[in-house]
Amino acid sequence: MKKLFFVMLAAVAVISAGFPAFARQDMARSKVVAYYFHGAFRCSTCTTIEKYSKEAVKINFSEALESSKLEFKTVNVEDRGNEHFVKDYQLYTKSLILSLVKDDKEIKSKNLDKIWQYAGNKQKFIDYVTGEIEGFLKDAQ
Repeated sequence: MKKLFFVMLAAVAVISAGFPAFARQDMARSKVVAYYFHGAFRCSTCTTIEKYSKEAVKINFSEALESSKLEFKTVNVEDRGNEHFVKDYQLYTKSLILSLVKDDKEIKSKNLDKIWQYAGNKQKFIDYVTGEIEGFLKDAQ
């Protein structure tokens, strides 16, 4: 009886130890990456766009950030090794790009080109970015 108890206890320990790892692996298979792309020269509007983008992500998607369902990355396209992003996303100015990644492959992306239009209105900007990210996160499930 004692032996059976220890076998069952060991089985429960193995199963419970493996489950969180499995869940994290499954979660990491599908995610959204929000890229803010910029160059070396940055005007005040460019820095505002980055600030508002970060704020929209941090305030509205803290759980998605913590679970790695969402990542926010600031990328200088002029840094060595980042030049490919200009071609990959057909960048012509500072941009906020959403990328849906499943099993380490990009499924779709979108250039949030209205960020320039809304840069002078923080609430419209944040609402726009939040709505777009919500749509991508639904696709990531």
